[in-house]
Amino acid sequence: MPAADAKAAQVAREASLAAATDWSFSGRVALSRGADGGSGHIEWHQHGDDFEIVLAAPITRQSWRIERQAGRVRIDGIEGGPREGDDAEALLLAATGWRVPVDSLADWVRGARATGAASIAYDGNGLPLRMEQDGWVIDYRGWDAATPSRPVKVFAKQGDASVKLVVERWDSP
Repeated sequence: MPAADAKAAQVAREASLAAATDWSFSGRVALSRGADGGSGHIEWHQHGDDFEIVLAAPITRQSWRIERQAGRVRIDGIEGGPREGDDAEALLLAATGWRVPVDSLADWVRGARATGAASIAYDGNGLPLRMEQDGWVIDYRGWDAATPSRPVKVFAKQGDASVKLVVERWDSP
């Protein structure tokens, strides 16, 4: 697909995804920062700007719940008790040491650009193959057959921080 056609298809795909403000998925997640890492199950439910993300590590039997309602973020299930704040990424970093761009990831996991400048390389079908935004490199390693198509493997990396998502089930666009 010519680059101009891929860009036009991406704009149309992003408009369709933006119209669907309530969506969710479940799958697996792996987080790492330098030599530290962990993996587990993820359930992500998005309702407009609000979200609920549940992470569960079966081996350690540890689970975290990150929720934003009306602009306030709360993390439950961490050592030292719940934490609250306004910025999900900053709160998660302070509470756990994990650098996860939560707000941008909500767009990237659906194959869309977050707010701000981004560069995108497309595959032969006109779907994002690699996106670079805010110092993060996001690789797309698989897509489903839905309309619009949604990623099933999303690997994001910035410096020594990485977030790998494997979507096992999309429940909505």
